[in-house]
Amino acid sequence: MFSFRTTPLSLQEDTVLRKGRLAVLCNQAAWHPDTGEYLFESLARRGNLVKIFTPEHSLYGKLVEGVGTVEVGKSIEPSELEGIDALVIELQDVGSRYSNYTSLIFNLFKYLKVTDSPISVFILDRLNPSGRQIEGTLGIIGLPHRHGLTLGEVANMFYTELNAKFPLHIISAAAEQVNKELMAWTIPPFSDFAGLFTSNFYSGQCLWKGTNVSYGHGTNRPFEQFGAPFMESLFDFNGRNGFNGWNDPSNPISNPSINIRWTRFVPAYGIYQDEVCFGFQLMFIPGVPYHALNHALQLLRFVHDNCPEFKCEELNRYLEDATLLSYVEGSLDWESTKEYIKGEEQKWLRKSKKFALYGDEPLRVK
Repeated sequence: MFSFRTTPLSLQEDTVLRKGRLAVLCNQAAWHPDTGEYLFESLARRGNLVKIFTPEHSLYGKLVEGVGTVEVGKSIEPSELEGIDALVIELQDVGSRYSNYTSLIFNLFKYLKVTDSPISVFILDRLNPSGRQIEGTLGIIGLPHRHGLTLGEVANMFYTELNAKFPLHIISAAAEQVNKELMAWTIPPFSDFAGLFTSNFYSGQCLWKGTNVSYGHGTNRPFEQFGAPFMESLFDFNGRNGFNGWNDPSNPISNPSINIRWTRFVPAYGIYQDEVCFGFQLMFIPGVPYHALNHALQLLRFVHDNCPEFKCEELNRYLEDATLLSYVEGSLDWESTKEYIKGEEQKWLRKSKKFALYGDEPLRVK
């Protein structure tokens, strides 16, 4: 049973919400300006909240007196779902399949389907800070790198494709006041999702996690800058190759949608903690379309070709695509790669429209 509801959770009259044993899965973004409370605080006042699930590194310490808190990764242990009648979910997602929240929902739905569980699931949908733009190729769970859907719409896809039967109710993002009063990145979904421009780069710059280059982790500009100590050797690249700076249109890493600045930074934690990293800051130009994944692939190829110390053994964990990996490693040309990505994006556009809930649909940057 599936329903899409346009009134707030507080107005839902389902018996399972009023009298059942409730659990909640939320992160720190599940705070509502109209009540001044976190979702779990509001639910606890009803008197039937029995468990709180929180993603890793989100909410800390004791949350509600007498209610157990369980930190979860990419799945919830089946034993933790015992004795629960309804699960209320509110997670501010970031619009990319790299997100643990996406995997968490997928694995939860798979379990509920396989076990024929009667647990009712209510999802308080949130706006996607990365908007409707899509990027990339279809991965293991059927999503591109940047999918252009809300978490509720992704849940709709998983539910449909699994042919699940448990009760699923999506509360429209337009129903909840929080989506009208707070921008989607006001409360960071996770510590590295720092603000307004992060979403413009995340779907591409997250790929550095599969390499020995820092994505800016441990700095105040994660995903907007990247570098490594060994990249200092690039300092005279332009002079050696006759380019007029990094934004010269003929430079292999230039992109007309952004400005690129040669820089250095010292991460406070993470890879290369307290070491000087040399690299680049990517500066978004507001209003100009930018395909973060395509550009990131070109940046990866550039570092691969020009820095012998570069390693990318874990890269396909994020790419989930042998063709894209072949390009980064130098065995495929860019035009062929670009056409391949275009074809995959067109497949996703045809597929995703079946799961859109808000009247508009995902779009691709040409």
